[in-house]
Amino acid sequence: MTKTAPAHVSRSEFEKLFRTVSNWGRWGPDDEKGTLNYIQPEHIRRAAGLVRLGRLVWMAVPINKVAGPDNPRPAAHYMVQNFDTHSSLGEPQFSMDYLASECHGDCHTHMDALCHIGYKGKLYNGKPVSAVTSRGATVQDLTAYAHGLVSRGVLLDIPRLHGVKWLEPGEAVTSVEVEAAEKAQGVRLGEGDIFVFRTGHHRRRLELGPWNNGYDGEGKAGLSKEAPRVRYSE
Repeated sequence: MTKTAPAHVSRSEFEKLFRTVSNWGRWGPDDEKGTLNYIQPEHIRRAAGLVRLGRLVWMAVPINKVAGPDNPRPAAHYMVQNFDTHSSLGEPQFSMDYLASECHGDCHTHMDALCHIGYKGKLYNGKPVSAVTSRGATVQDLTAYAHGLVSRGVLLDIPRLHGVKWLEPGEAVTSVEVEAAEKAQGVRLGEGDIFVFRTGHHRRRLELGPWNNGYDGEGKAGLSKEAPRVRYSE
């Protein structure tokens, strides 16, 4: 397949895109859920009705304790108490461990809160970036999702569409490809859906090893700048 390289985005183009897809104010000035507001009880009820097999599909990446170009601060794990260091406190014995992990990065399964990104001194809905300090966030943290997320999940597998195992680093997936994947899989993204977008990133890492996927490296595959804008305008 021919790789689609991402086009350069000028500052003015980015500003226009930001205004086009922005949801600031849509659900009120103090909203902390963002587009999760689209998931309403009817969407959850409809999603529950789709269950046929009761089979669990695990999408989490295993905790990575090995440093690499894409994992400069790996998870730290050690045993606090174990059975090979017998306690004098008698029976029963216990094993316990300690785990510390950065919440972000491509080697950690995680969910971003709305306070994760600041732009021109403002967070989502125009809240000041000063609301997030060295002590943590005072607004828009993950507690807004504390009750969990339930809705219909729609997986679009772009490597499968092209008959490859993964997309190459830096490849930009266009809206045409997104729509082709919908057609090939017989699905259609709709309001209230949870979009699961597969590029094959993790499989490539497992088979070829890690690489520098940051801004100063090879990058990683993802949606092109026009893909979300086209769907948003429908």
